[in-house]
Amino acid sequence: MVHASELMYYENELKARGYKYICGVDEVGRGPLAGPVTCCAVIMDLDDLIEGVNDSKKVSKGKREKLFSVIKEKAISYSICSYDQKKIDEMNILEATKACMKEAIMSLSVQPDVVIVDALKLDIPFKTFGIVHGDALSYSIAAASILAKVKRDAFMLEMAKRYPQYDFEHNVGYGTAKHIAALKEFGPCELHRQSFIKGIMAK
Repeated sequence: MVHASELMYYENELKARGYKYICGVDEVGRGPLAGPVTCCAVIMDLDDLIEGVNDSKKVSKGKREKLFSVIKEKAISYSICSYDQKKIDEMNILEATKACMKEAIMSLSVQPDVVIVDALKLDIPFKTFGIVHGDALSYSIAAASILAKVKRDAFMLEMAKRYPQYDFEHNVGYGTAKHIAALKEFGPCELHRQSFIKGIMAK
């Protein structure tokens, strides 16, 4: 298991430069065929690390849900924002993700001194550093990835009750074989991103 202290390299560097409120930002849901992209901005208490925090993809579902509560409780400030499929189709997924991240950052109750983000350039009024694979390398970005992932998965689980034919409870909107087969059989629902399914529906 990766210890939280092992993900503190970037945070420690920034603290040494005099930054106090370090905001980690991440997104979940850029790739699915259906549902929103969800972004989280979080300023963690770096003197009280939470063991188990890691890239959300490397943490089990049960553990993520437990960490979700602890991160929210211990964070200095956090904000979670989702952009739905309509915005994604209007703006394109990259622009929607960047706008969603910006909204999450600007909604924080505490203003960050610096923002670290997983390798996207954001138009925000704060000093920003991009870290490739940041969710696996930075404690703050990893915490943001867990909050975003649990929030989005919970939404897709709710939507699975409304649209049981697409197997959202298992694929959370991603293009699995079962999901694609259902799309071809039943057609899209309101949650599907038209810009993502055009090629599939044309076949």
